[in-house]
Amino acid sequence: MALQFKHFAKAQKEFKPPLIANENAYLGDVVSSTDSEKPISCGFYRLEKGTPLVYTYTYHETKIIVEGEFDISDESGQKVHATAGDVFYFPKGSVITFTTDSYGLAFYTGQRAQGAA
Repeated sequence: MALQFKHFAKAQKEFKPPLIANENAYLGDVVSSTDSEKPISCGFYRLEKGTPLVYTYTYHETKIIVEGEFDISDESGQKVHATAGDVFYFPKGSVITFTTDSYGLAFYTGQRAQGAA
């Protein structure tokens, strides 16, 4: 039996992630694998001006900034002003702080099951 790919047309513009924290942090999985041994999920994260989001990763994740901007820092003191096209890898166990003066939109892929963020 042949397996079919999935297509999510215009997801960057049309998918609206749900509010997950504070008054300004939105995240939603667009698609997740059904592999129980090595799950993977991807979707969009949006942060609007307001409360910083401090997040402890319980899985490995990559993010690419697709719109807007973020200020991203970690517990080591590393800080980056991230803009569209920047790619990040967050290892399991890292504590990351996200802030923005306007808004930022990122596409992520995490080694986790659907909804386990």
